[in-house]
Amino acid sequence: MQVSLIVFDMAGTTVTDKGAVAQAFVQAFKDLNHTVAVTEVNPLMGYKKNEAIRIILERLEVADITPALIDDIHSRFVNHMLNYYRTSPDIQALPEAETVMQHLKSKGIQVGLDTGFSKDIADVIVDRLGWKQKGLIDYVVASDEVPAGRPHPYMIRKMMEAAGITDPLQVVKVGDTEVDINEGKNAGCRYSIGVTTGAFTREELMPYEPSHIIDNLQELLPILEPNYV
Repeated sequence: MQVSLIVFDMAGTTVTDKGAVAQAFVQAFKDLNHTVAVTEVNPLMGYKKNEAIRIILERLEVADITPALIDDIHSRFVNHMLNYYRTSPDIQALPEAETVMQHLKSKGIQVGLDTGFSKDIADVIVDRLGWKQKGLIDYVVASDEVPAGRPHPYMIRKMMEAAGITDPLQVVKVGDTEVDINEGKNAGCRYSIGVTTGAFTREELMPYEPSHIIDNLQELLPILEPNYV
C-alpha cells in the first residue's frame, strides 16, 4: 500500500509560530480578567481552541463555565489571531515546507493541512502564504468543520473522503504536538510523525510514541521515499 496523502499541521509545523498563538490565548483570557501563563497554554497547542479554553477554565477553577463564556474568550482569541495573521511581517512558511510540499506533489501525493484553528483563521494563513495559488496544497480542514478536533480523527477522515481514500495506511500525519500524534494514530495512519519545530521538544514528544520524530520537514522525504505512489 503506497502513501497518497500527507496531512500537515499548520502553526509550528508548516507555518512559523514565534509564540503568537499562545500569546493570543493569554490575551483573550486577560481581556476578561483571567490570568493564564504561557506555560499553561503551550501543552494545549493543537487542540480545538474551544476545548483548550474549557480545559484552562477548569484548571483556573472558574465557578461558572458556560458556553457563552467559552465563546466569548474564543471570539477574542480569533480576533487577536486574525489581526496577527493579516498584518504581522513574521508570517511565513517554515524552512523547507514549500520545497517539501512541491516535492510531494511532483510524486503524485496529495497534500492537506489540518489545524486546531477555526476555518476563518486557517483561510487567512493560507491566503497570506499563497499556497493554493502556488498549487502546493489540495485540502484545508479546520477544527470547526468537524464534530470534534484533535486528537479525534475527524479532520483526517474528512480529507480522506475528499481525496477518495478509504485505507488510512495511504495517509501520513505530521505535526508538532501530542494531539497531532494521537490524531494520526486514532485515524490509523501509516505514520504519525512528530516534528520539533513547534510547541513540543523531542523529549516532550517521545512519551506519545510517534512513528518518527524529525527536526525539520526535509527529514520527512527519506522516510516516505519507499512509499511513493
